[in-house]
Amino acid sequence: MPTAPKVRSDLFKQIPNILTILRVVFAAGFFGALSFYRVPDTGVFWGNVAVGLFVIAAVTDALDGALARKWDVVSTFGRIMDPFCDKVLVLGAFVYLSGGRFMVKEWFEEDRLLTMASGVYTWMVVVILARELFVTSIRGVAESQGVAFGSKASGKLKMILQSIAIPVVLFLVVNWPPTDFGWNLWICNSLMWITIAITIWSGIPYLFGIRTIMVEMKPQDD
Repeated sequence: MPTAPKVRSDLFKQIPNILTILRVVFAAGFFGALSFYRVPDTGVFWGNVAVGLFVIAAVTDALDGALARKWDVVSTFGRIMDPFCDKVLVLGAFVYLSGGRFMVKEWFEEDRLLTMASGVYTWMVVVILARELFVTSIRGVAESQGVAFGSKASGKLKMILQSIAIPVVLFLVVNWPPTDFGWNLWICNSLMWITIAITIWSGIPYLFGIRTIMVEMKPQDD
């Protein structure tokens, strides 16, 4: 029968996994709060709640991995669920930001080039999703063959930038609608274009990873 200190120690080591699961919970709350918001001034309170929930979820992302490495409790569960929860939060946020709730109908009817208050357009979501599928596919093949294929520094930078850009853009749009503050529109668009550029750039090192996989998998001559 395990002693009380041992039980407490085992529970303590589950904190990184608990934080990972909480990220999905906060992501669900984030999406729910955004469902009550619409540009320019419908559900402003809920828009700010969504900003707060996203920031909290992003903090759990930074904490769970750091604590798991610090306490040497990296688990298979964490290796699977951590990137999954990240994708749900970030990709889901971009999908929402490119949706109808952020489209300025008056601009669309005027056939203006910039119609999304968030600066996020559907093609950007496609690019982000394609990058994630590409990297996930390469990693899956590599690890299935026993080839080590960890995250690149560019990928980590991409994740940090996306985690900053999303709440900043949302906060600006909710509190200073681009329909009333023209400067805000250009800030949001510029920030999202930079984010897309970094996202594309972060996928380039993985192209070289394909060659590494092919070399590692090539049968060696006796």
